[in-house]
Amino acid sequence: MPATPNNVPEPSRTDPALIRNFCIIAHIDHGKSTLADRMLQLTGVVEQRQMRAQYLDRMDIERERGITIKSQAVRLPWAPTEDPANTHILNMIDTPGHVDFTYEVSRSLAACEGTVLLVDAAQGIEAQTLANLYLAMENDLKIIPVLNKIDLPAAQPEKFSEELANLIGCDPDDVLRVSAKTGIGVDALLDRVVRDVPAPVGVKDAPARAMIFDSVYDSYRGVVTYVRVIDGQLNKRERIKMMSTGATHELLEIGVSSPEMTSADGIGVGEVGYIITGVKDVRQSKVGDTITSKDKGATEALGGYKDPKPMVFSGLYPLDGSEYPDLREALDKLQLNDAALVYEPETSAALGFGFRVGFLGLLHLDVIRERLEREFNLELIATAPNVVYRVIMEDGKEHTVTNPSEFPEGKIDKVFEPVVRATILAPSEFIGSIMELCQTRRGTLLGMDYLSEDRVEIRYTLPLAEIVFDFFDNLKSKTRGYASLDYEPTGEQDAQLVKVDILLHGDRVDAFSAVTHKDAAYAYGVRLVAKLRELIPRQAFEIPIQAAVGSRVIARETIRAIRKDVLAKCYGGDISRKRKLLEKQKEGKKRMKMVGSVEVPQEAFIAVLSSEENAGSGKGKK
Repeated sequence: MPATPNNVPEPSRTDPALIRNFCIIAHIDHGKSTLADRMLQLTGVVEQRQMRAQYLDRMDIERERGITIKSQAVRLPWAPTEDPANTHILNMIDTPGHVDFTYEVSRSLAACEGTVLLVDAAQGIEAQTLANLYLAMENDLKIIPVLNKIDLPAAQPEKFSEELANLIGCDPDDVLRVSAKTGIGVDALLDRVVRDVPAPVGVKDAPARAMIFDSVYDSYRGVVTYVRVIDGQLNKRERIKMMSTGATHELLEIGVSSPEMTSADGIGVGEVGYIITGVKDVRQSKVGDTITSKDKGATEALGGYKDPKPMVFSGLYPLDGSEYPDLREALDKLQLNDAALVYEPETSAALGFGFRVGFLGLLHLDVIRERLEREFNLELIATAPNVVYRVIMEDGKEHTVTNPSEFPEGKIDKVFEPVVRATILAPSEFIGSIMELCQTRRGTLLGMDYLSEDRVEIRYTLPLAEIVFDFFDNLKSKTRGYASLDYEPTGEQDAQLVKVDILLHGDRVDAFSAVTHKDAAYAYGVRLVAKLRELIPRQAFEIPIQAAVGSRVIARETIRAIRKDVLAKCYGGDISRKRKLLEKQKEGKKRMKMVGSVEVPQEAFIAVLSSEENAGSGKGKK
């Protein structure tokens, strides 16, 4: 019998033995948000008339693309079949599936004791399934394996139950089978959560300790901080202290999400809830920080986790230079909802004033850019994404390069680039083409395992710069869409990298510079000068377009001058007069060439710099 909101125990009086904290993890598009919808319906926290698909996806961009970008916590009452007299409280967190938002998953796992590992019964285990599973194992969580979409005609529950059981080390019969769309098996899954996920352990009378696992900005109430109480209790109107910064605040409101915010007098051991202190800056509520009482508070903080580090950098410039202050304000506001966003001002001779922005990956870049354009009505140019390089000069000086224009001149001793460990899952018939693709991207094979007769897991070390552009698109086309990719940073390696400059009429254009591998520099230079030759209009004088590495030109194209026919007015007459007119024109062109500057149209910058053709933006990425 599903519980109704009326018989939910008061948040501050819930016995920890009746609490279960769990999250749902899976590869992208395996049905996490749909399963969360069925749980909301089954437990009665959302009335049927208010229900909509992907209820917990609050952003328009999430709903349009069908992807989850931010984790959402929700409190569900459930009376299990075996013990209907005791209504349990299930704190469930719906997490994103995309590799770019792994940090959202890791912070959610730290707030739970168990996790539901969801696998599509038609597609089987994919790369992000494995990545999230290993994260859950590192956190010592109880894992409940579940096959979703068993109602599909293409579903192969027997095959994938065995695959999943071999991976986790359980019996195939222990793998639950559900259909999140129709609701089959969801009640059995909730019963299993109550039975298998351990109750939270904490000291009720100890000084309060709560861990921040998420924070969002509300334009009316300021920062809403989501916490998981480990020890003690947090009460309304109490003064609290952030242990990492020492800042103190008053708890103006405290409560739980069910799934809308419901205020309470306090929350106790094992509970997940939200607090509002009136703070206006998300950076004052650091994810991973410990909250305690100001008076007689805890002395030892909980083990937190690191801030997410940006992996990809791109320059964002307004098309209209006067919109620069608007872009700064928009980024400030966006950072309040996304603590992983980092940016700093930069200027470009070609593009004017803009910002160098750090992202977790290409989808993160794409989402931020779309939100800036849509929510703040801005028109932007995004320069081609690049990674962070570490350059050591012969005199021992070290430079960190986030923008090709920062690449130092002079004698370079070593250049280090970030590398990642990539995991690719695909049908075994595509092994050859996958290995060929990875070899051309300077990959090193780490190993290969067969998950079943016809599915293989291939592990490679690859430079991050080689996969942030079109690697995934090429992988999908070579495997007819069957391969899935996951990657994690593993450090850096020494590489033979050079900076390719583009010179227009002898002047370097910083916006077109790129750092590439020595072997790829020539191809990059040839491709770019050919593209620019098509895009830049002819002018009154000849324009050479050159690609150069240092002082050595590696590619050149010439835009021929527009020639005015100065002899049109001469009908016959002496040849010396014609020659005189031509010499005069030649002198004029020479003088123009010396003082003339090449006007590069905005369209040329957009076409060359736009990361759109490189940055995949689809739901199926990775």
